[in-house]
Amino acid sequence: MAEPWTDALAGVPLDLLLDGQWQPRDDRFGVLNPATGATIAEVADASVADATAALDACDRVGGQWAATSPRHRSDILWRAYQLMLDRIEQFAALITFEMGKPLAESRGEVQYAADYLRWFAEETTRIHGEYRVAPQGDSRIITMRQPVGPCLLITPWNFPLGMITRKVAPAIAAGCTMIVKPAHETPLTCLLMGAVFVEAGVPAGVLNILPTSHSSQMSDALLADPRLRKLSFTGSTGVGSTLLKGAARNVVRTSMELGGNAPFIVFDDADLDQAIEGAMVAKFRNGGESCVAANRILVQQDIAERFNAALAERMRSAVAADGFDPAATVGPVISDKQRRHVDALVQDAVACGAELRVGGAARPGDGFFYEPTLVTGVPVAARISREEIFGPVAAVSTFATEAEAIRLANNTEFGLTAFVFTNDLNRAIRVAEALETGMVGLNRGLVSNAAAPFGGIKASGIGREGGFEGINEYLNTKYIALDASLF
Repeated sequence: MAEPWTDALAGVPLDLLLDGQWQPRDDRFGVLNPATGATIAEVADASVADATAALDACDRVGGQWAATSPRHRSDILWRAYQLMLDRIEQFAALITFEMGKPLAESRGEVQYAADYLRWFAEETTRIHGEYRVAPQGDSRIITMRQPVGPCLLITPWNFPLGMITRKVAPAIAAGCTMIVKPAHETPLTCLLMGAVFVEAGVPAGVLNILPTSHSSQMSDALLADPRLRKLSFTGSTGVGSTLLKGAARNVVRTSMELGGNAPFIVFDDADLDQAIEGAMVAKFRNGGESCVAANRILVQQDIAERFNAALAERMRSAVAADGFDPAATVGPVISDKQRRHVDALVQDAVACGAELRVGGAARPGDGFFYEPTLVTGVPVAARISREEIFGPVAAVSTFATEAEAIRLANNTEFGLTAFVFTNDLNRAIRVAEALETGMVGLNRGLVSNAAAPFGGIKASGIGREGGFEGINEYLNTKYIALDASLF
């Protein structure tokens, strides 16, 4: 009897996409299903030599690709968009198999990922320069936008399709060549995406996909090569900092979407039902394995017990199960290591004086499941107040005043996103302006949108992805001074 993932893997290349060809390798690594711990596929393991060959291809075809018409690049993205939606069920099944999230959420990720293809297909033809008269009147200022050149795009495992199209789509739109290194935990979705782009007409050498278990060696080698001109990374702040040091050697342009410690602030004038619904989305979407997940839920003290009781009731109905189970609302975490990290944070919070209200244990069995968990009265000294949870754990603290809420929210090295729930418009704007984050969700638990600039400040990163701003990360601005004395 065939294993259940056989259909999902049908037609998925398990090799490297290198210079337009799918190339096998004797060295391979396994991809696990976190719901069972079983190996579902063996994928070609790219080497440093493969990375150099991919950069050779990027360099060789870069000029020709940059010279293609914006409409041509737009058409490729439009075709990829349609092809991705045509295969939404296969993409969703792959995401659930290798990452674990419930199938309904995986379908949502495919739509979200495809939206980046559609958005940047439209932005491709809107790359503009300017013509200006210099203040002195003796010259003209002409600006033009040109692709930065070969890019290295490094993506995480938690959104194995959305985090890739968010980088690949603007790179293609801008006319850049690229090397994509997917997370070794979740390469299958990326490889199917590569097949879609080949079918959509991406020329050989423009898009190279290198799954590998040698991530640091590969990135070090590429960053040491002066032909690489752009690095885009989504992942932890620690790894991002190391990559920034490597990029400094050749002054490589960087975009960094790094860690988060999102505050979720609920004021006493908020709509409680709306706040609970927002908390469920902000905390448990993707099983909490998201850089924008609500990491610290801060509730004004007068409504804290009502909020905690209502949140506990909702969480008790959450079901942690295999993502293919129709009853599942939360899938497994990505690995046993991550499950141990989540449990350590919960146990530390309880030891520091927090109250365990719901859950609080790993579920026995072969998969990497952790019960949806609620801890309340979490003190500032607890690790869970400082570290990313990346799991299905809601940690609630209280505050007395607006000023205290802002102080607690900003008391972190991170600054990716924050959530604010209040029915006072003046307070909403006042608090949003005071928060030290790149994004704020007002009375909603979801901020991600292909048309919006996604990114953070402080230790949460550099640059923006998506929106009008997203394509600028892949473009250089050239200024031409035109002598007007003979006009």
